Amino acid sequence: MTKELRIIDFMGVRHYTSALSILIVIISLASLALNGLKLGLDFTGGTQLEMLLDRPADLDKIRDVLEKEELKSPVAVLFGSDQEVMIRTQDQMKIKAQEKLSNTIAALGSGAALESLERPVRELEGYADTLVIANLGVDLLQQKDLFPSAKYGRVEYQQRDGKVLVTLENSVDSVYLNQIIGDLEAATGAKIQLRSSEFVGPQIGDELRDQGGLGMLVAFVLVFLYVAVQFQWKFSTGAIIGLVHDVIVTLGFFAFFQWDFDLTVLAAILALIGYSINDTIVIYDRIRENFRILRKTDPHEVINISISQTLGRTIMTSASVFIVLFCLYFIAGEVLQGFALALIIGIVAGTYSSVYICANITAALGITKEDLMPKAKEEDGAEATEAP
Repeated sequence: MTKELRIIDFMGVRHYTSALSILIVIISLASLALNGLKLGLDFTGGTQLEMLLDRPADLDKIRDVLEKEELKSPVAVLFGSDQEVMIRTQDQMKIKAQEKLSNTIAALGSGAALESLERPVRELEGYADTLVIANLGVDLLQQKDLFPSAKYGRVEYQQRDGKVLVTLENSVDSVYLNQIIGDLEAATGAKIQLRSSEFVGPQIGDELRDQGGLGMLVAFVLVFLYVAVQFQWKFSTGAIIGLVHDVIVTLGFFAFFQWDFDLTVLAAILALIGYSINDTIVIYDRIRENFRILRKTDPHEVINISISQTLGRTIMTSASVFIVLFCLYFIAGEVLQGFALALIIGIVAGTYSSVYICANITAALGITKEDLMPKAKEEDGAEATEAP
């Protein structure tokens, strides 16, 4: 015997679920407006360092050193193995090194100040940077030994318009980076090898942000057109409202808790659009089928039957995806945690919206069986009847 399907009255609580959805969206939009997204290095620009340690990395000690350096939004995560560390900061090493030198020079008193950092003149080829220092003599600079050759290599002093020009063989950012590595080695007791140092400019970050937003907009438009062609515009409107709900809620969580929003999270948002619409289309397909079979049944009851029939599939699909995402979050490493977290939140919101929002909006727009009847076949039948 076939087990009788239990019909759940989803449409009976549509007013409550609509109010809940509106409240969640308002809170998410308020979080986005007040807090904004905590954009990661991919969007803001900054420095990314990859280091190899000769022993398992102690991330707590590494983060303590980065905090003491007062780097902007420092992040230290493992990638690859427990001896490989990726450090990200929104600071540029050159600007941060210049700030440090400026504070050191100003501490000498007498109005001493680092005015600028210039390229060396052609006569000093092979040197990296030239510091322009005001209100300070060469003798005092050499006496204080602010630029030891062990760190800066060869150092040349010149006078120009009452100011001192200090030309260094090693760039100030490389010296500052070596100092950070030295501090990390002292804190962790490990020997550290710098594998790469990359700078992401803010212009590249703006371009990535704009392209990501454009990609999301194009995805919405294509989904709307696809659902409108395959089903009907009332279904398409419900699907788009559900997708917008899912994206806003996910972004709202990241804004409220100030989690880093980087390219992996953006990729998760785009993947969420595909997952959520897939779940919605399964429900829509069953609604369309039942409208043609249950022609005398109330539209709300048809939707209840359709969602009840697909509920098991929806729960099993979401559960199987959750298993993968939890593995990514807890096992795959911190680099992918943002991606997994965004999808976990988004899939919860997407499952909810597929059941309670998309179908609810479609019903509110007054979907009927006449909207889903194959008009072309009816017209062909009418022509055949009129033929002699």
